[in-house]
Amino acid sequence: MDIPDDTHDRVLHWYAEHARDLPWRADVATPWGILVSELMLQQTPVARVLPVWSAWMEQWPGPADLAGAPAGDAVRAWGRLGYPRRALRLHAAAVVITEQHRGRVPDDAAELRLLPGVGDYTAAAVASFAYRQRHVVLDTNVRRVLGRAFAGQELPAPSVTRAERDLATSLLPDEPETAAAWAVGVMELGALVCVATDPKCPRCPLEHLCRWHHGGRPAYAGPLRKVQTYAGTDRQCRGRLLGVLRDDPDPVHVSRLEAVWADAVQRERCLSGLLDDGLVVAGAGATYRLPD
Repeated sequence: MDIPDDTHDRVLHWYAEHARDLPWRADVATPWGILVSELMLQQTPVARVLPVWSAWMEQWPGPADLAGAPAGDAVRAWGRLGYPRRALRLHAAAVVITEQHRGRVPDDAAELRLLPGVGDYTAAAVASFAYRQRHVVLDTNVRRVLGRAFAGQELPAPSVTRAERDLATSLLPDEPETAAAWAVGVMELGALVCVATDPKCPRCPLEHLCRWHHGGRPAYAGPLRKVQTYAGTDRQCRGRLLGVLRDDPDPVHVSRLEAVWADAVQRERCLSGLLDDGLVVAGAGATYRLPD
């Protein structure tokens, strides 16, 4: 794709001036810290992740530190970030890194993808941000920026398409360090300026070439997008049950779980799901606890 010669420079200069000061972006951030941040940031706002990430890194500064702790400690430390299976996957990843990679987070994207909880996006992000490699990094923010600026679409499709990946590849700078900076710069642009609703177009370094903006900002016309709800859902029920166990280091009697969720059918379904996911372990005398 032909793009103006100054496109990369515009984004990189904007990022240098406006980027948030986040600890996992600091020069002293370790690949482990970056991996932890990427798993925590999945479907979770930065403001909620910051205190949990800081506490996590203080307690477990390296993979071996977490690998030597019970999995239940990871679930407890995860707190209320949501989607707690990520805590188990991060613990499992720490074990693999410790046992198979001598405690060092792999620098190869293919090896990263073999870690529990690590998919294409996370592998590319860690390889790019931790090891300054050249990879296409496609999160929701990046997809939105590229889709608007270069494809004229308000919002990306529910899942990454081949056309999106080809577009992102064609825009990626050749030099690895510049490519890594471009990846995080576009991501930050989507987080702060080219947001999903009420984008701040006059503040955008790509406004001059944005096909969506200059096309009259047409509304999204793709497949219906799911609107997430929380109140009354199984996700909320699971969170309530897990919260009781997380706040008590001792096994908890089932009566305490019954007290936090009145719908018996939904409660039993969610408790069964937590047991199947390995987030909860059944004990003697109708008690439950976090895993060892």
